[in-house]
Amino acid sequence: MIIDLISDTVTKPTKGMLEAMTNAKVGDDVFKMDPTTNELQEKAAKMFGMEDALFFPSGTMANQTAIKLHTQPGDKLICDKYAHVYNYEGGGAAFNSGVTCKLIDGNRGMFTAEQLQEAVADRNDIHVPFTSLVCIENTTNKGGGACWSFSELEKLQKVSKNNNLAFHLDGARLFNALVATDESPKQYGQLFDTISICLSKGLGAPIGSVLLGSKEHIAKALRIRKLFGGAMRQVGFLAAAGNYALDNHIERLAEDHQKAKEIGAVLESTSYVTKVEPIETNIVIFYVDDKIGDANFIQKMEAKDILLTPMGEGKIRIVTHLDYTNEMHEILLKELKDF
Repeated sequence: MIIDLISDTVTKPTKGMLEAMTNAKVGDDVFKMDPTTNELQEKAAKMFGMEDALFFPSGTMANQTAIKLHTQPGDKLICDKYAHVYNYEGGGAAFNSGVTCKLIDGNRGMFTAEQLQEAVADRNDIHVPFTSLVCIENTTNKGGGACWSFSELEKLQKVSKNNNLAFHLDGARLFNALVATDESPKQYGQLFDTISICLSKGLGAPIGSVLLGSKEHIAKALRIRKLFGGAMRQVGFLAAAGNYALDNHIERLAEDHQKAKEIGAVLESTSYVTKVEPIETNIVIFYVDDKIGDANFIQKMEAKDILLTPMGEGKIRIVTHLDYTNEMHEILLKELKDF
């Protein structure tokens, strides 16, 4: 038995999801004739109370499309130093949109309205790139699945609006945050100009993300998606998985969160772990004693068929997910205790 905790993207479609995919009604989505894809887009837009939505093959493409539609070459976007759009999207902001990133030194991937206000202070200086966009990531990946305070997001939106800045949410794991904080999608839909949500992480779909926004933004995003090579044909077979995920896999995220907290409790009790980051959702980030070393620890766990991933700076990451069973959980807890 391989216990794969590298990411929540390693899941396979459930039996119910596979049946939904097999039975999907499809058409040519380039001509907006795929009924299942249209259903997914309408479902997501309605869920967030936003005007429109567009299905993408990846969260990176959805985020990069949002960046391009909100900026002009030579502009600057503001994000946290841990942000996915800066660290893990291959330099796409620079390559695709010709924009630079101003990084805020936040806490676990989150910054304050005061920090944002300070970051835009030079916005009218012609010697520096023009700031046009603020990007938020919730939950924060590199920050260990941390959830933003909604009241702080409201303050950030106010600063953005007062400075005529677009406000984009990289919501790759937003449903984890919603379940953990008992907030609603519509709260977020009222706050952000655009939102990307991922269907292939905690929700268990094999592929796909959705970008939400106004009809004007999504019309522009459709052209950008085409430019990026993301136009798809009978993609309803994949959209059906997204529909099934939104209907069946949101509330169960609480199970992943509980398992993550139990893993964290065991790690806290061991002598070889020096620090465990606060655990709010399905991501556990911890550090082991220097005498052991993160690479060595990961290698030894792999020898026991337990797969973990390094996050740099000595961080080791565990991500719980749909395919991480109770049996796997008991094995992992025992191996961590006995290490």
